[in-house]
Amino acid sequence: MGRSSPNDKLLLVQALRRKEHVVAVTGDGTNDAPALHEADIGLAMGIQGTEVAKESSDIIILDDNFASVVKVVRWGRSVYANIQKFIQFQLTVNIAALVINVIAAFSSGDVPLNTVQLLWVNLIMDTLGALALATEPPTDHLMDRNPMSRREPLISNIMWRNLLIQAIYQVSVLLILNFRGISILNLAHKSSDHALKVKDTLIFNAFVLCQVFNEFNARKPDEFNIFKGVTRNYLFMGIVALTVVLQIIIIEFLEKFVKTVKLTWQQWLICVIIGFISWPLAVVGKLIPVPEKPEKQLSNSFRECADRVRRCFCCDASEENHV
Repeated sequence: MGRSSPNDKLLLVQALRRKEHVVAVTGDGTNDAPALHEADIGLAMGIQGTEVAKESSDIIILDDNFASVVKVVRWGRSVYANIQKFIQFQLTVNIAALVINVIAAFSSGDVPLNTVQLLWVNLIMDTLGALALATEPPTDHLMDRNPMSRREPLISNIMWRNLLIQAIYQVSVLLILNFRGISILNLAHKSSDHALKVKDTLIFNAFVLCQVFNEFNARKPDEFNIFKGVTRNYLFMGIVALTVVLQIIIIEFLEKFVKTVKLTWQQWLICVIIGFISWPLAVVGKLIPVPEKPEKQLSNSFRECADRVRRCFCCDASEENHV
């Protein structure tokens, strides 16, 4: 838009926004102020820009370097992607815990996860999980993604696929342990009260370890290599290590407080294997194709295609219309 008037720039921004585009405008002069104010994101130059342009903008580029815009986009996409990762992880934990306890309560009247255990799971999910996933640094892969639509939902189809696969796996395995755990773990020869405590402890331990392994899956929702760059994120590795250490302390030393019993190394191995299976399961799940567009956008696209076909095949107004 060289040698254009302020109204021309403003009209262009308004036309693009009416077409539901997300519009960004850069400018440094007073005549850029209306377009900067109208745009979704206005970027003003910090050195050469006028005060009017700065006040009308959302972001000020302090060094007047256009390459800084790339950094803005990179970090903005990183924040958005990290929020999505945390939501995927949180929904997986919520769905699995809710379904397990509800089904167990309705069928047997007893829940495998008690209040203190759920509080610990909630701590993993909300506090430690948020710190681990929300601090992921931006990657070059983020810049390869297409721009997101204004009306695109926060939970994408890829996220729904990943979290449902993990939730169904966790619910299935832990419910099998809940109803058939005593016979599977060969606890029939022990007293019923002790066998029940061992079974519930193993379910709780396996459930927590599933979340630890699934935390790695949540790092890369649409990539196969979930370990890419993990060693450079010291906070993530530290939180995962802290979670595992605290879980060992809870199981082995806080049995009265959490109402658990000590587990043998064979039972610990079973829990680790149950959690480990979530890694290859995530790889297999990512091979399942899902539509990139949300359902509402797909229906709108089909409707537009149908309208075009109808216009192509319709006869003149003087004849009968055939579709």
